[in-house]
Amino acid sequence: MTPVSSFRPTRRGLLTMLAGAAALPLAAPLAQATGVPPGFPQRPMTLVVPFSPGGPVDVLGRLLADTFQARSGHAAMVENRTGGAGNIGIDMVRKAAPDGATLLLIPAGNLTINPTLMPNLPFSVEKDFSPVTLLASAPNIIVAAPGLGVSTIADLIAKARTERISYGSPGVGSQLHLAMELFNDTAGVALAHVPYRGSSQALTDVIGNHIGLVATNLTAALPAIQAKRVVPLAMTTARRSPLVPDVPTLAEAGVAGIDVTSWYGMLAPKAVPDATRDALAAVTADVLQSPAVQDKLAAQGVTVTVEGPGVFAARIRRETAVWAEVIRAHRIVSQ
Repeated sequence: MTPVSSFRPTRRGLLTMLAGAAALPLAAPLAQATGVPPGFPQRPMTLVVPFSPGGPVDVLGRLLADTFQARSGHAAMVENRTGGAGNIGIDMVRKAAPDGATLLLIPAGNLTINPTLMPNLPFSVEKDFSPVTLLASAPNIIVAAPGLGVSTIADLIAKARTERISYGSPGVGSQLHLAMELFNDTAGVALAHVPYRGSSQALTDVIGNHIGLVATNLTAALPAIQAKRVVPLAMTTARRSPLVPDVPTLAEAGVAGIDVTSWYGMLAPKAVPDATRDALAAVTADVLQSPAVQDKLAAQGVTVTVEGPGVFAARIRRETAVWAEVIRAHRIVSQ
């Protein structure tokens, strides 16, 4: 038997041994440690949020990035690419490699309103993006000034047919502006629009009886509702909210056909493989089922609302068609 000390492998043999030894401990543990399904990106990931840090979509992005990193073993980060009313960040994802490693997290209006409101955008939602999943939603409510003298939607409609009543919105072309114009069309009234830079000042002016109404996020309005400083009239959503269970939906109040929810979704570049898109959707849905994640989102006033790629894509198309009709009928232009 040749002593170990006298063993002299050839250079080729040594390289072969080293390659084999290196492969054995790495291959199996990598497959076992990857807590994601086949197709999920196996590389560093970037979740693009086209707005400043701190809002609901940014919170969603950071929760997802942390979990993606923990499960896949690859770095995942949020990039807040601001500017152009969100369009700079959107265009960044459009230009990214379609491998699922660069994703867009975005509110509803950028996908369903801006393509009609801003016809010269450098991208097409339909042609340039693949919807991955709906993430979360936030209910909206119509509240009235205490001095307006209405307590129901029926009261409002009757009063609006004989008097001029104004409503506030977060700005021209915002989802809540369009929701109230849709209400005008459906209810057969002509409430006058007063645009603000955000909902908070509009709500303050309703409380002070300077304007008659505002459609706003329920969480933002809840303290004023509880203090009886505004009168809740109806939810703009298809279902009542457990936070204000006695407030009817618009459909229940006699104005059918309106379902306006603020929501947030995830999209990938258009050519992403179906297997990658579906793996991303599955992992994201699983992450969002965590009670801890849901509690953190509830603090932002949003509720987990998951829809897979096909259903989510249909939602985008449906709402885009609704808002396009409202924008054109009322000749609304971006300001």
